[in-house]
Amino acid sequence: MFIAQAYKAQNGFWRYLVGSLIIFIASGIGQIPLVVALFIKKGPELMQGMDESDLFTTLNKNLTFFLILISFVFALGGILFAVKFLHQQKFKDMVTTRPKFDWSRAWFAFGLVTVYTVVMTLAAYFYSPEDLLLTFDPVPFAILVVIAVLFVPIQTSVEEFVFRGYLMQGFGILAKNRWFPLVMTSLIFGGMHYFNPEIGAMGEIVMVFYFGTGFLLGIMTLMDEGMELALGFHAGNNLITALLVTADWTAFQTDSIFKDISDPKADLFDVLPVFIIYPIFLGILAYKYKWTGWKEKLFGPVEPPQEPSLEDHLAAD
Repeated sequence: MFIAQAYKAQNGFWRYLVGSLIIFIASGIGQIPLVVALFIKKGPELMQGMDESDLFTTLNKNLTFFLILISFVFALGGILFAVKFLHQQKFKDMVTTRPKFDWSRAWFAFGLVTVYTVVMTLAAYFYSPEDLLLTFDPVPFAILVVIAVLFVPIQTSVEEFVFRGYLMQGFGILAKNRWFPLVMTSLIFGGMHYFNPEIGAMGEIVMVFYFGTGFLLGIMTLMDEGMELALGFHAGNNLITALLVTADWTAFQTDSIFKDISDPKADLFDVLPVFIIYPIFLGILAYKYKWTGWKEKLFGPVEPPQEPSLEDHLAAD
């Protein structure tokens, strides 16, 4: 059982609080290069009252994108440190219950969301060409591809390691059940996106998308007893989106192929995919990987794994 893997480690909940602080501090240290670059470019007066969307107009888009993603490299170091030294846990045990990481699962989820994103973007371009401006520029785009391929998977993996791995196990050990960590990690994951510029541009209804995505990735992890699907899905979503579409009101403004110039205001129709497409994704994965025991895996108790009995040892011999 995925959450019960934490019973093999030092799992006092205070350790998860301290570990979260270590990861937060490591991420903050990783933001220093961006702060220094902004200070050199415009001086201290620009740092006052600057919002996230200003970053991409102050510095080169690719440079800004790179400097933002660097903080996740430092955060990854914080995660590795906390898991190894604070919890004395094998990193694999925080990621999956399988003997080793199943790359085929990660690639399948990556491909699933990639096909969906590409199809929907092309459909939007052909049906509403006035909303998407073709801005493809070979040289900046080539640089973007290198940065995105190298660092976006690190960014998405860090978020998954923290929410669907580290905190999922921590809250599960604390609550001794599975629904509480699913709810808590999904709400925290969604809440951390509240200050994204998309919320200010499109309205708070977009939070439905972030909360829904948190639940989708959490359900994937619990039903599949590992993070491979969530890691692949999140990486595919962010990477392909960064390469395909940008806008002046998004958290990541890139030298992508298209630029969304439509009115960013959202309504209920814009969040309907959470209730339609996400269940379809789960249905596809459930069919492919033969998921069973939904009630137990999503709402059942979390118990320490039983030690093998003498009879078990004799039977194995």
